[in-house]
Amino acid sequence: MKIINKDTIIENVKNLCIKANCVLNSDIKRAFEEGLKNEESPTAKTILSNLIENADIAEKRNMPICQDTGMAVVFADIGQEVYIEGGSLSDAINEGIRRGYTEGFLRKSVVYDPVCDRKNTKDNTPAIIHYNITEGDSLKITVAPKGFGSENMSRIYMLKPSDGRDGVIDCVLKTIEEAGPNPCPPMIVGVGIGGNFEYSAYLAKKALLRPVGKNSEKPYLEKIEKEILERANKTGIGPQGLGGRTTVLWAACEDYPTHIAGMPIAINISCHVTRHSECIL
Repeated sequence: MKIINKDTIIENVKNLCIKANCVLNSDIKRAFEEGLKNEESPTAKTILSNLIENADIAEKRNMPICQDTGMAVVFADIGQEVYIEGGSLSDAINEGIRRGYTEGFLRKSVVYDPVCDRKNTKDNTPAIIHYNITEGDSLKITVAPKGFGSENMSRIYMLKPSDGRDGVIDCVLKTIEEAGPNPCPPMIVGVGIGGNFEYSAYLAKKALLRPVGKNSEKPYLEKIEKEILERANKTGIGPQGLGGRTTVLWAACEDYPTHIAGMPIAINISCHVTRHSECIL
């Protein structure tokens, strides 16, 4: 059994919050550079160049890539042989979020009451935490801040089995086209297929963690991903919605068995930064 003290978790989560918000992942930066090579529109080229420059400045100065530093989403894969010492895992994660957003001077955007007074919690907690129990004695923590310019463009559809793969792709394209410039394209699109209503949304969010350029290992999902990417980049929405070939940087699909009578599909639209950072303890 491995014993992990809550203070270790707090410190690591704090650092992950700051890193995720200030350092653009290398796979996404490469996708910007690839888009820059393929673009013909002068406006699109300028925007992509500016996004690359912005990311470089953010990393050098340890400043947020985007002013919306998001609501913190955390994926915690905890081994069965791990024991958390000194407090609960949830409390440690939220304390790490609190310190990261405070010490990192990150914008705090979470409100207590989603309907009435909408009073700010002033520390960006609580986080959205997804737990997964695994074998072994390690704890993997992924912090994925998500802004709501893109989150608001996400959708869930409860399709009929007869809608098939064409129905899935059509729903994704419809969501991308309706999103337009709102999620700060070029977008990254996570798609969850199967499970039930809530699990498809979890799959879509998790799909956003897959590196840009890495297709699903399942051949049928790989074909869907490639078709979504090809068709999305023919819409002409382009970087920041001002036209061009680079509307979507990547589309990633995850699936799960579902009920014989249904075919849930969730589309989680993410902005051009799609922040996430991870550690293994």
